[in-house]
Amino acid sequence: MADSLQCEGDDDARLKARGPRPHLDRQPSDAHDRSAQFDRRKPLALGAPLTLRPWLQRALIRGAIAIAALCAPPPIPYSSLASAGESLSERELSNWSGGRAMQHIALQLSFGARAPGAPGHDKAVAWIKQELAKNLATVLTQEGILRDLDGAERRVVNIIGRFDADNPRRIIIGTHYDSIVRAYADRRNPKGPMPGANNSASGVALLIETARTLRALGRRPDIGLDLVFFDGEEGPLSLGAGDPNWRALGSPYFASRLAELYPEAHPVGGVIFDMVCYKKLKLQPEPISLRYARVETERFWSIGQQIAPSIFLSHVTPAPILDDQTALAGAGIPSFLVIGFQYDPWFNTTQDTIDKCSASSLEAVGRTLLRYVFELEGR
Repeated sequence: MADSLQCEGDDDARLKARGPRPHLDRQPSDAHDRSAQFDRRKPLALGAPLTLRPWLQRALIRGAIAIAALCAPPPIPYSSLASAGESLSERELSNWSGGRAMQHIALQLSFGARAPGAPGHDKAVAWIKQELAKNLATVLTQEGILRDLDGAERRVVNIIGRFDADNPRRIIIGTHYDSIVRAYADRRNPKGPMPGANNSASGVALLIETARTLRALGRRPDIGLDLVFFDGEEGPLSLGAGDPNWRALGSPYFASRLAELYPEAHPVGGVIFDMVCYKKLKLQPEPISLRYARVETERFWSIGQQIAPSIFLSHVTPAPILDDQTALAGAGIPSFLVIGFQYDPWFNTTQDTIDKCSASSLEAVGRTLLRYVFELEGR
């Protein structure tokens, strides 16, 4: 299959990819390439050789966490970042519904596994495109073939929903829609299915409900929005943190072809969402986000603390978390990550189910996003 960027509803709107296909055996050279070297779900310092005994691994991990906590950056001063003015009323914000977002999660779980190659993956692609079109977005699909280290070919399908496509000043709102192929972290059933309610259906639900809300409001922010659903975030084996050679696929592919979507200027920023529905959700800014997009990270958390102070915490995570924000940042787009990484013992197990999710958690994040993009007006 040829690499392509295709506009839904226009069979002739296809742009040939520029340059060779990106191979997965290239040496890391920037932020998004460095994601190949580390597990992005856990602090970078926590990797331990697989030959160590379990008790020794646990002791080393506890020690690394303690050291990292001592060296962690101080809380960021949100009090100085209060909004200059309300651009959305409380009534307008209330259009963003956590209940509807929960329905979006339930529907995705009905598809089954959404790993590339699984029947649920194609169902998810079709549903996402349908929902975006229904909510008046211009829908594009970005398809390509990537070659793995062993020569195996991996197909990726990124989906883009553009609002106000003619606006040259744009921001990326992203998530991933693929799930892992099996529940490797489940002690009782490591070969069982991993439903992926939090990882990854919650991020997709967040973006779909945001698209619906934009239509319901009847007005848009001054900046153009690109809702991007990345494929292959769980890596070549679709095992996420269970793959020692993990690297994201869809977001680096997207970043390598920015000129197709943004011929005049890169987006002014990007926000990535992952694992945002947990009932006990706690969100902390992470160091990569602060390095590449500190002002916008702090602005987002400032708004979040106004809406849900118990969820948006001011302390920075003790170590970086690698996700799709690294590919965007490495391509020159200031980007930050919003992730509820504290999800044990359910993370990547058969128990990542909808009963762990909360409509109120989703509303806190979704309404923060909505206010954030509207407060980009005139800036």
